[in-house]
Amino acid sequence: MATGSKSDKAEGALDKVKGKVKKAVGKATDKPGTEAEGRAQQSKGHAESARGNAKDALKK
Repeated sequence: MATGSKSDKAEGALDKVKGKVKKAVGKATDKPGTEAEGRAQQSKGHAESARGNAKDALKK
C-alpha cells in the first residue's frame, strides 16, 4: 500500500519516540532485550522518515 510522504514522516517520528522511550525503560530496568528493541524501533523510525523525505525529493 502506497503512503504519502507526510504519513511516512509521521510514522517515522512516532517510531523514533516510542523507540527512545523503550530504550530508556530497558536501560533503567537493566533489560538489554528491551533496550535493543528500542534501538531497533528508532532505526525503523529513521528509515520511515528517510523514505518520506525521498518521496518529497522525487516530487520536485
